[in-house]
Parts: sequence; C-alpha cells; structure tokens
Amino acid sequence: MQLLRQITSVLFCGLGLVACGQSSGPSVSSVTSQAQTASPAASAPPVRQIGLVMKTLTNPFFIEMEKGARRAEKELGVTLIVKTAAQETSIEQQIQLVSDLIAAKVDAIVIAPGDSQRLVPTLKKAADAGIQVVNIDNRLDPEALKQAGLGEVPFVSVDNEAGAYKAGRFLADGVTTTTQAAILEGIRSADNARQRLAGARRALQENKAIRLVASEAADWKIDEAYDVTKAMFAKHPNIGLLFAANDMMAMGAIKYLQESGRTKVRVAGYDALAEALAEIQAGHMVATVDQQAAEQGYQGVALAMRMIRGEKVPVNTVIETRLVTAASLK
Repeated sequence: MQLLRQITSVLFCGLGLVACGQSSGPSVSSVTSQAQTASPAASAPPVRQIGLVMKTLTNPFFIEMEKGARRAEKELGVTLIVKTAAQETSIEQQIQLVSDLIAAKVDAIVIAPGDSQRLVPTLKKAADAGIQVVNIDNRLDPEALKQAGLGEVPFVSVDNEAGAYKAGRFLADGVTTTTQAAILEGIRSADNARQRLAGARRALQENKAIRLVASEAADWKIDEAYDVTKAMFAKHPNIGLLFAANDMMAMGAIKYLQESGRTKVRVAGYDALAEALAEIQAGHMVATVDQQAAEQGYQGVALAMRMIRGEKVPVNTVIETRLVTAASLK
C-alpha cells in the first residue's frame, strides 16, 4: 500500500497536476510568469545612436551647438556621440571622424562640415551603409551631392547672406564721406563663408561713399585674422570699416587695431559669441550676428531622429538671424 502511494505521488508530480513542495524545479505557472515579465523588455526598441561631427571646440560657437544637441539627446532619449576636429581647417580629420562613425554603425550622422565638397564622398559611404545624414551650419555643395549620387540631404542653418547683409548694412549706415572698407573672409571652400562674403559686400557696395579696398581669407582663426588685418592696413592704412565673417576673426582684428592705436575703425562680426558681446559693450565692435548655434544643434539631432523613424522631413530648415548691437544689448 505504501508503495502504491509513492508511485501515485510521482506520477502526479510528473504530470504537473499538483504542486509538489519537495520539488527543487520551477512549477509551470512560475515559468509562464517569468516569460511574460521578460517579453516587454525583449521587445523594447534599442536606444538610437546619433553622431554629431563638428569642426572644432576651439570656437565657442560649436560649444553652444553641442549644448543644443545635448538638449535634444535628453529630450529624445538617444545616445549622442560627439566628434570634433582639432581646427576648422582639419578637413581630413573630419573625414576620418565620419569613417569612425560608419564603423561604429551609428543610426545617423549630423555634420557641420568644414568643407562643402570634400566631405561628400565619405558621407555617401555613410548613406550607403543605411546611416541617415543631416547637414547643419555649412551647406554641402548641391552639385557635389548630385555627382556623388547622394541626393538631397536635409540642411539646418541660417540665411548667411542675409545675416551678413544686416551686419554690413549697419556698418554702412550713416557713412556720407568717402570711406574705405575691408572684409575678413572665412574658408573660401565653405559655402557659409561665400554667402557671408556676398552679403557683406552687397551691403557695403550699396553705399556709394564706401570703397571696398580689400577682402582676404583668414580661415575663421584669431591668429590668422591678426596677421591678415596687419597686412591689410600696411597696404591700406585708411580703412575705416571692417567686416569679419566670424567673431573669432573679429577678435584677431581688434587685437591688432588696439595694439596699433587704430581705435576709430568700425568692426562688425558674426556669431554673437560672449567675447564679441563684451567687445560691443566696450565700444571696440559695433555689431555681430546671432545665428542661434544651440538651436541649429538641437534641430539637427531632432531631424535625424525623425529620419530614423522613417518620417518625411523638410529639405531646408532656416533658423532666424538677429543683429546684435550696443542698443539691443541695453
């Protein structure tokens, strides 16, 4: 009889018809519960990775751009991988940074290219690898994109020609006697540099009393701007108006002007860096242009995430520019 009870108990346990307290294995009900708990975690979407490639962090403009991108990272729940070159002229390094992000298999690349043509081939490789590409700050050359077979790349920036025109017009306003003017250009192969040059030149030449006597590239850099400004004034000592296509170059020019005692030259810049605002308040600059760097970074990452989700996005997103003067700072 005892043997019969043992056999019956074993059979019932094996069939799972009763809970056998002496068993060390999980019951059917507990296994089902674990599977149900694990299921949502297994189906959770992966955290998307977006690479942000900028020209440099030696320019405070790009520090602000990263702040905006970080805000988007936090709001959208993505992982942002920030890559920067050593200098704004370090184009080969930027190309390598894009290649590194391709190897890392990120979901999207948001790039502020240092050059409008040379970055296109490596960005085509990114697109071929299924990586979404968003262009911010400096526009990639449309013809180069077409030749590479990359098609339209969403672009986030400002109207650089219009922004520079505002600054140039402010310089030119009120000039009634013959006055010489000069322009410090950015990297000439960069679209934003060409657009700012065009806008400033248009504004200055609209005033018939102004004669543009010099326009030289200083590649966005303080030290180069110092040297170029010194050379300009050696050749044209009576320059009275100076437009710098970014505030970093304006800082270099102001350094030379202060050292040489040329305190009457009216200088305008572009970017609205904190240093430029301080120079405006000190009376060493008359204007700069705020192109909302943080907003460009934010919108670039936001567009990239929409593209990852398969949404249709605008080809062009234009951020407003604002002229900053001593009056507006008050």
